[in-house]
Amino acid sequence: MEPVTLRTGRLELSAPRQDDAAAVFAACQDESIRQNTPAPTPFTHQDADALIAKAHEGWRTGEHLVWAVRERDVFCGIVGLYRVDGRGSGELGYWLAPTARGRGILTEAATAVLAWGFSDDGAALHRIEWHAVADNTPSARVARTLGFRFEGVRRAALHGMTGRVDGWAAALLRTDDRSPTRWPVLAD
Repeated sequence: MEPVTLRTGRLELSAPRQDDAAAVFAACQDESIRQNTPAPTPFTHQDADALIAKAHEGWRTGEHLVWAVRERDVFCGIVGLYRVDGRGSGELGYWLAPTARGRGILTEAATAVLAWGFSDDGAALHRIEWHAVADNTPSARVARTLGFRFEGVRRAALHGMTGRVDGWAAALLRTDDRSPTRWPVLAD
């Protein structure tokens, strides 16, 4: 599959480019990215190059569809549909550089990816899952805002910095109302 470019009112989402490597490296020095994603620790320049190469391989196979999020051509982060299985399922994953947080960029980018993921002209998925390290409240708030329905805690399901950790799970069906619902793990 060829990479797809998505555009919103202020963002462009396209395959990561080699000239994103320095920005990927800088962003992945952030403590919250290291704690809440499978990024290696320490994250090196070679890891940034490998992330970009893996993103292009994922588009080639159609299994991991990764977009670099850019605002006015400045790299902000990554949004992807992972584990696209050919049977109508995938998993939404994302992270933002610290300088891009708090401005709605992630919600805007993920909304575009979900629309494409569910579209018959896109990936034509029926179910998109979301998983995060338990207690990753910022990620959970974004997923809830996107309309994901909380499905539970998966014990020791994810790999964290200290080994296996519990994970939160949620999903969104193509036919779901996208209105946020109450999540028992979020206080607000």
